[in-house]
Amino acid sequence: MSSLWHLNKYFYQYRWRLLTGTLFIVLTNIFLIYTPIVVKEAVDFMKSSIEIYESNDADAIGELVQPPILAAIYSAVGFTEAMTYSDRDGLLEWVIHTSFSLCILYMVLALIKGVFLFFTRQTIIVMSRLIEYDLKNEIYSQYQRLSMSFYKRNDTGDLMNRISEDVSKVRMYLGPAIMYSINLVVLAILSVIAMVKLNLELTLYVLAPLPIMSVLIYYVSKIINKRSEAVQAQQSRLSSFVQENFSGVRVLKAYGLEARRSDAFEKESEHYRELSLAQVKVDALFMPTIIMLIGLSTILAIYVGGRMIIIGTNGLTFGDLVAFVIYVNLLTWPFAAVGWVTSLVQRAAASQRRINEFLDEAPEIKSGQMKLTELKGDIEFRGVSFSYPDASSSALKNVDLHIAPGKTLGIFGKTGSGKSTIAALMTRQFDPSQGEVLMDGVPFKDVELESFRRQVGYVPQEVFLFSDTIANNIAFGLTEEVVTMERIFQAGREAQIHEDVMSFPNEYETILGEWGITLSGGQKQRVSLARAFIRRPRILIFDDSLSAVDTETEEKILSALDEIISERTTILISHRVSTVKRADHIIVLDNGRITEEGSHATLIAMGGFYADMEHRQSMAMVYKD
Repeated sequence: MSSLWHLNKYFYQYRWRLLTGTLFIVLTNIFLIYTPIVVKEAVDFMKSSIEIYESNDADAIGELVQPPILAAIYSAVGFTEAMTYSDRDGLLEWVIHTSFSLCILYMVLALIKGVFLFFTRQTIIVMSRLIEYDLKNEIYSQYQRLSMSFYKRNDTGDLMNRISEDVSKVRMYLGPAIMYSINLVVLAILSVIAMVKLNLELTLYVLAPLPIMSVLIYYVSKIINKRSEAVQAQQSRLSSFVQENFSGVRVLKAYGLEARRSDAFEKESEHYRELSLAQVKVDALFMPTIIMLIGLSTILAIYVGGRMIIIGTNGLTFGDLVAFVIYVNLLTWPFAAVGWVTSLVQRAAASQRRINEFLDEAPEIKSGQMKLTELKGDIEFRGVSFSYPDASSSALKNVDLHIAPGKTLGIFGKTGSGKSTIAALMTRQFDPSQGEVLMDGVPFKDVELESFRRQVGYVPQEVFLFSDTIANNIAFGLTEEVVTMERIFQAGREAQIHEDVMSFPNEYETILGEWGITLSGGQKQRVSLARAFIRRPRILIFDDSLSAVDTETEEKILSALDEIISERTTILISHRVSTVKRADHIIVLDNGRITEEGSHATLIAMGGFYADMEHRQSMAMVYKD
């Protein structure tokens, strides 16, 4: 239960709903607890009436009185009804009249109980839905705060499962489990009080099986908890497996691996089924055992109570015995629900423990306090080294570089040289393992991330587009509620995607598929470029974002970029010389180190790796033409 303590803040937040719901539960059970009293008095009244009717004793006929509960109600409302009969026919009429009044009273109690039960669900169950909403928002906000390293360690399917399936199981604890637990306690207390008033000795016999039930619940709860955790963990693995295969479905089809992956899915599903059935078996044994113990209480009530009536001890009446049986049966569902509620609580505890693992995760990247409202774009790396978690070697090694405001830096190197790592450090997706990054002369760790990132345009190497219109994808990074189509058109022209979009039937209102699957690789990159251009940020970072476009389109984009990057700090990252050659300063990376740097002309004159690659790429283009 310790993992569920995290939810107590929500109970406090919605305390009035919880307290009101508890009050409604008490009122519901108060009216419910009186129904056996009505039945008891009806049975005793009918038994007395039959005996007097059959005796035909005139004196006895005149002594028949109303059931106490009716007399109390009549007295409370100031209504008195005198008995005017003196013969058997009058007695029969009086019995029918009184019986009808008791039936009406029983139905009124049941109706009032139903009304309060409705209000109970409208408070406690609605509270559980509100907490479910808040908890999902809390988890989502935590996901947003966590650093990139967290997402490298965890599968997407597992993240999705914790915010969906796990939260759903927690809601069952917040709603039904809480409601039925409170109902059990209230009903048990009121029933025991009512039974003790009727007969203490018989009450002790009826309650005798309950300690056995408590011990059973204690031991079985541990088993349910352990198996619930196993089921939830396997469900996360299953979700991750499915999400990964759906995301890579084109690769699966290209290699013809559908059958093999289906077999793998079947094995994962089979394991999930085995774990689920193991949990169901415990539930299947638990519930009948609880019902059997309640049934034992009923048998004891009838047997012991019947003997008391026959012997004539303790003044127990037939009506008392009937009331006892009804009280025991009233407790049947609440106590039978103990097994179900216990299962709900243990599943919720297992799910909340998994949720807490992520909620307790501290973001590795924490925002500073200094707001850079007017970002200049001065970036400096001082002796920066960086290693990815679990990596065997460093991605960057003692890198020193400086980019003056409004200048353009080109970062050139082959795959795996550390180019994208520099971009990740510039946007503070990671912090350096050693050294320091400064932004406008301020240590990056002291800068408020939101104020910084609002002024940065980042085009990553791996393009991600949302399942939305092209227009909304381009305007995604803007904070304005209304964005004019002219701004979107302008960004599309600068990214050389405007003509392609206008050729679509719905133009900029074209809905893209998941990950922008309806566009080609080059089109997706250009939409991503337009998303960065439209913001007119102070810093522009292009992480090999022109790799999927041809050289002619690349040249047009870079020509349009010349005007955009005026007075803006720009970082061009690429393995193409044609992309970085227009930069004011170029660094060449190899195995995480800067091996060459200078302008395009300087690097060509040096005759090193950069010059060799420029020659090879130029020859490749000539050969291609």
